Amino acid sequence: MAVGAAAAIAIPIIAQQPPTTGPIARYDMRASTVSGMAAMGGGRPNPMAMMMGGRGDNVQHELYLRLGSSQAASGPPQAQHFMPPGAQLGNSVQLVTPREEPAPDEFRGQRPKGRMLIYWGCGEHAPAGQPVIIDFSKLAAGQVPPGLWSSTIIRDWGPTLQNSRSFGRWPADDGKFVKRESALPGPHRIAGNYTPEISFTLARDFMRPLSVRTAAQPSGAMLVSWAGVPDATGYLAFLFGGKRAPRGNEMGDMVMWTSSASRQFGGGLTDWLTPGQVAGLVRDRTVLAPSATSCTVPAEVRRDAADFRMGTLTAYGPMEDFAYPPRPANPKATWNIQWTARIRHRSTTSWMDIPGMENMGNMDMGAMDRDSEERGPQQQQQQQPCRPKRGLGGLLGGALGGGSGC
Repeated sequence: MAVGAAAAIAIPIIAQQPPTTGPIARYDMRASTVSGMAAMGGGRPNPMAMMMGGRGDNVQHELYLRLGSSQAASGPPQAQHFMPPGAQLGNSVQLVTPREEPAPDEFRGQRPKGRMLIYWGCGEHAPAGQPVIIDFSKLAAGQVPPGLWSSTIIRDWGPTLQNSRSFGRWPADDGKFVKRESALPGPHRIAGNYTPEISFTLARDFMRPLSVRTAAQPSGAMLVSWAGVPDATGYLAFLFGGKRAPRGNEMGDMVMWTSSASRQFGGGLTDWLTPGQVAGLVRDRTVLAPSATSCTVPAEVRRDAADFRMGTLTAYGPMEDFAYPPRPANPKATWNIQWTARIRHRSTTSWMDIPGMENMGNMDMGAMDRDSEERGPQQQQQQQPCRPKRGLGGLLGGALGGGSGC
């Protein structure tokens, strides 16, 4: 009888789901605050800038816009995003339709040499069973090593050229870029010849920047600590490094480590995630809780990556989403959705763990409060149009905080 009662309750709940149509158009915004090394080179790690006096208070903002529609354009595709004045992007930015673009998880490139040693989890020492070793000499060119990247969390770019009849994106080669002082709150409107007009008001601004401190431990491990960021839903740390081959002319073993306790790498973890996704990842210990402020890189990771180590820390952030028209009050009425829109946030910082300079991190933690003091003029780095790098190097660059997904 208990089974029958459960079934009787479940059937009406399913039947009450209102029918929907659409949406005709989908709009996706991704906002990022980038600090540390990645902020010194247009969003790409720049080790030389770091070693030649770059400060940890370098901060940039990034914004990526994507519009997909099931409608055909009436003429050459055209669409614009009209911004509030605080965005400092002029009256609008043009959403450009590319001729082609790679799929989010497309992997291309030449076969790397040597081996990859994979570690995961926070702690003084790596547990038994680590590292997992991948020998690239046994793989075909361009093949992704099984188990290297996360298979459970896919990249979600929203609209793409492949899943939309009409499509546009920004940034583009228009000379416009988001500035450090740019602000997002206020009215936003998207209009074009292949989409219904989209209009919404954002309440949230870019996330606060992250700052990391590193401290070598007597065991050989490295303590990575940070100040918490408001609105963070969880944190993930990643480190990539290696050591030279015995002859010194080529790289020997490469090493990857992540703070994930469940050995999750790459995939959607290097991109933007919704709060709902992150909540589940915190529960299964893939992502550190929003209350976390430190993680220890095991001594074995630093031992096996003796010559260079680069790390990144990502704070996943909030999301705002919108739909028009609103859901009907009548649960039986069909919801004819014209458009949906969302914006996801994250904050990312990166650093170098240089042998002999282990307690550097990404410098001045107090300087990361952009509202606490006035700063002198600072040259703005232009946000680059979408030209994803190919191969393993491009994927690792994304994992280190320089990958936009575009």
